[in-house]
Amino acid sequence: STPTEEPQSATPIVIAHRGASGYLPEHTEGAKVLAVAQGADYIEQDVVLSRDGQFVVCHDITLQETTDVEERFPARRRDDGKFYCADFDWSELQQLTVHERTRGADHQAVYSGRFPGSAGQRLIRLEDELRLLRGLEQTLGRPIGFYIELKSPAWHHQHFGDHMSDRLLPLLARYDLQRPPARCFLQCFEPAELQYLATELKCQLPLIQLLGARPLGLIPDAAGPEAGKARAIAMLKAELAEIAKYADGIGPSLDVVAQSTQAGVVSTGLSEAAQAAGLQVHPYTVRADALPAWAADIQAVHRLLLDTLQVDGFFTDFPDLGRAAVDSL
Repeated sequence: STPTEEPQSATPIVIAHRGASGYLPEHTEGAKVLAVAQGADYIEQDVVLSRDGQFVVCHDITLQETTDVEERFPARRRDDGKFYCADFDWSELQQLTVHERTRGADHQAVYSGRFPGSAGQRLIRLEDELRLLRGLEQTLGRPIGFYIELKSPAWHHQHFGDHMSDRLLPLLARYDLQRPPARCFLQCFEPAELQYLATELKCQLPLIQLLGARPLGLIPDAAGPEAGKARAIAMLKAELAEIAKYADGIGPSLDVVAQSTQAGVVSTGLSEAAQAAGLQVHPYTVRADALPAWAADIQAVHRLLLDTLQVDGFFTDFPDLGRAAVDSL
């Protein structure tokens, strides 16, 4: 399988991470509309499945981090204490209210300065978001891209007995998003699902391999325990040739593309190595209120991504700031 050729844009793309999630609760209709208004080129959709097989736009396979599910359906908690989207039909999920992300039993806000409360925002299905953004394309007269992440496909396969991708591609086809020139990326952390998309389903959309701080285990040695960050970066670089066999780009964490040294902030070399392998580079996530260790402010993040690394695009919780940075190039 040969990865699809998406024309490389001379201008880096601004990808709204879960919408304009620095301003409104993530993956809500409000966050998506605001991201479009703030000039994002692509809007991200994380997708999980409901019990009745609907694609729900939600970052986690569990619901307690971002909704009031514990209040609405207290008896639906699993033995591990969590509430799973796959245990609810869409008609039930529609009853939930989305709030800013919290963590822990005491529901501490992850980002304390963000939107206070929920404003009655609800979960949305992927299909509804596709219709919404397609409508905005028409009314605004400009293209809006889709950037869909398959969340925990191996978990879903075990739970439902089939591939998420087998369900997703027919839905995209109904909206004429199944092949270029449609502006649609598919991304995933799990190589097996992307390989399935590329080889078995012959997917024509550009595929993006998400990367955290650890190697993916695609080559011998890469699966072993890492001995520090330098080795992890080296192993990730070694895996790029394997990734290029089935994917069109990588989505690396900001933590693995740059590091602080006595001489200042420098590239780890991962981004340059990926581009040399013919892969697009779309790092995640630019957050004004949660900066990487190597950055003093969000301007420093933008400068490194755009000037030093010259990435092909980046994920941001603050699409307006990302748009202004790209437009100032």
